[in-house]
Amino acid sequence: MFEGIYPPIPTPFDDAGSLALDRLAANIARWNVTGLSGYVAMGSNGEAPHLSFDEAARLVAATRAAALPSMKVIAGTGQLSTKATVDLSERAADAGADALLVVTPFYYRGAMTVDALKRHFFKVADASPVPVLIYNVPANTGFNIPVSAVPELACHDNIAGIKDSAGDVGQLAEMVRLTQGMRFEVLSGNFGALLPAMTFGVSGAILAVANVAPRECVEMFESARSSRWQPAGQWHLRLLPVARAVTSQFGVPGLKSALDLLGYYGGPPREPLLPASASTRESIEDILRQAGLWR
Repeated sequence: MFEGIYPPIPTPFDDAGSLALDRLAANIARWNVTGLSGYVAMGSNGEAPHLSFDEAARLVAATRAAALPSMKVIAGTGQLSTKATVDLSERAADAGADALLVVTPFYYRGAMTVDALKRHFFKVADASPVPVLIYNVPANTGFNIPVSAVPELACHDNIAGIKDSAGDVGQLAEMVRLTQGMRFEVLSGNFGALLPAMTFGVSGAILAVANVAPRECVEMFESARSSRWQPAGQWHLRLLPVARAVTSQFGVPGLKSALDLLGYYGGPPREPLLPASASTRESIEDILRQAGLWR
């Protein structure tokens, strides 16, 4: 159901800090013709914590309107409480989301036992009219979902999979192993882990680098799926520095700067994030140039 490559699209803001939905539509029009399987709105790279519920609903509706009908729109709706997650999930589904991406609750991470996680995700899945994907992103939450919880969560009919951004290939493998035979998909949220993980059954990926190199990410994925490992490996090596630059190295401001350089609209991040500095921009230019993505 979620096979393929999905970019977690940055939320465009104008210089006054308001949503720039016309810019979003222009970006999506370019991405639509690159072979992507869909989009993730309001993910970590979409500055989800910086959006109000009203802005989130407008963003999902605009993404759904601009995407091709065949493409899936996944909305990040995870909040710190179960009630708030249910409320935003319902609004996102009403706005046109085909699925939800729900981050593991983390503020009281010490209390997030398997039983607490099951109760949270089951309540969200029960209330959601569309499938739910679990989102594990320990770099942002400081909390890594226990792998033992994954098959228990996968038993719910409306929990369709997990995006695991831990970057641990062994953890991805264990998630695939424990959910074999279930209607549950494991997606990589880490570029470096995707190619090795495709050898044992990861079905796709949600990747920040797919915003700036969508065709190349799709080509790598399709090469690997066709067992053409040498070209897939070459794409992996070529894109690895770019993937690092727009995630752990320079973060959301770096991703937005890369988009601006490539003729998309990146624009400013929302405070307290600061725009990429001139030196960061120069570094990104060099990384894009070495990857053959920029003149």
